[in-house]
Amino acid sequence: MIKQTGKSINLRLAALSDAEFILALRTQTDKTRHLNPVENNLKNQQQWLKAYQLRQQAGLEYYFIIESQQHEPLGLVRVYDLQPESFCWGSWLIKDGAPQTTAIQSALLIYEFGFQQLGYKKAHFDVRKANQRVIAFHQRFGARIIGEDALNYYFNYTYEDYLTIKQKYRRFLN
Repeated sequence: MIKQTGKSINLRLAALSDAEFILALRTQTDKTRHLNPVENNLKNQQQWLKAYQLRQQAGLEYYFIIESQQHEPLGLVRVYDLQPESFCWGSWLIKDGAPQTTAIQSALLIYEFGFQQLGYKKAHFDVRKANQRVIAFHQRFGARIIGEDALNYYFNYTYEDYLTIKQKYRRFLN
């Protein structure tokens, strides 16, 4: 079973039983204005999760529930667009009221997963230009903007970048 454990949160693979939580978070327009919209339809979300599980079993994509050590769901994050040297991560949502360190811990755990468990040397991701908080977060972590279009900034992040930031934030990992 794939699971990442941090100081006070875990990342565990999404299951069909998570469909209601995922849908509730993905349909909060204040949280998802920078993500692709989803239809507020539980049956469709369950179908998407069934199809995702096939992609996960094939090693093509990983969708995680961010949860407390007591197994309370706190958010979502996804690893996808796996390329020979690089993984992409995104669809990152954290519910209101989650502990303040959830963002830092979940980012560290995603990098642990991509770099340590999957063995990639780089990460790539895009962030909507209007999402200034997330852009600033990634830049504080050392990610570099390598391109842009009308809607997005495109980032790269290396394993070496991660090793540097991991030392700064090691207190958030076990």
